[in-house]
Amino acid sequence: MRSLMSKLLSGVVVLAVLAMVVPDDVWARAGGGMSSGSRGTRSFSSPSRTYSAPAPSPSTRPTPAPAPAPMAQPAPAGGFLRSMAGGIVGGLLGGMLFRSLGFAGGADAADGAGGGGFGMMDLLLLGGIAYLIFWFVRRKRAAQEAPATAYSSQMVGDAYGSGAPTATLDAPSWQQDRERGLGHLQQMDPGFDEAAFRELCTDRFFQIQAAWMRRDLDKLRPLLTEEMQGVFGKQIAAAKAKRQINKLENITVRSVEVTEAWQEQGQDYLTVRLLANLLDYTVDETSGTIVEGSDSAPVKFEEFWTWVRPVGRNEWRLGAINQAE
Repeated sequence: MRSLMSKLLSGVVVLAVLAMVVPDDVWARAGGGMSSGSRGTRSFSSPSRTYSAPAPSPSTRPTPAPAPAPMAQPAPAGGFLRSMAGGIVGGLLGGMLFRSLGFAGGADAADGAGGGGFGMMDLLLLGGIAYLIFWFVRRKRAAQEAPATAYSSQMVGDAYGSGAPTATLDAPSWQQDRERGLGHLQQMDPGFDEAAFRELCTDRFFQIQAAWMRRDLDKLRPLLTEEMQGVFGKQIAAAKAKRQINKLENITVRSVEVTEAWQEQGQDYLTVRLLANLLDYTVDETSGTIVEGSDSAPVKFEEFWTWVRPVGRNEWRLGAINQAE
């Protein structure tokens, strides 16, 4: 039995390893269908997968974020509960007083030691209700105070009179990060337009795919960073050694969306989400026989391409490709 369990466990481990090693597809396209390149300090974090289609406009200069609505002042703790508690406690005390004066029946008189004063059951009941009221009031107060602690550290700075810059305690959302990055980029390049950049990305996408299919590294170099030139160069050399050609046909770009924008170390970074489909297959250079993929079944894929340039009005180059996870 132990031997059987050991074999089953080994089989599960092998399958898990294969699942991590074998890619989701075997088609190549530009970049080999793999994640590669550098996203600066964000290289070890996955691109933001939270996005929404930007509204078309002649200019995509980020608009100021709306001012947060004033936080509602918490109601006095226990308003309703205090009234309810008063009614319960008043009723209980009245009932006990009623019995203590001798107006209760025989059973109650027996519990109350002949009707003279509070009985043990009365005291236990009163203590339980008091604890229940305390628990409700504390829970209500905690719920009212929670939004205030997570609202903004601006209130904290003001309370202590510190003149230091303050920031929200909550981590910035992807929209705030994106808009802040675009704002910094436009400070150094006032002519930057997001819609025009998306068109540029689409054009470069087709140029890169075409040069990749021709295995023409010279055409690719002006469009890639040095790191990506090395990645593409090795893949093209491997394809030539195998005497294989990656065919890309009927390419359709379904959407191009800017998901991240930031600056670091004198560089502008923009990550776009590309959703596209195409026929992606590899043929033998001599015979034309298909060795991978299909020339009839379109492949739909989602990738994140990160573009980089020196800060200012400079040429964008492809710095990284990340597969959607």
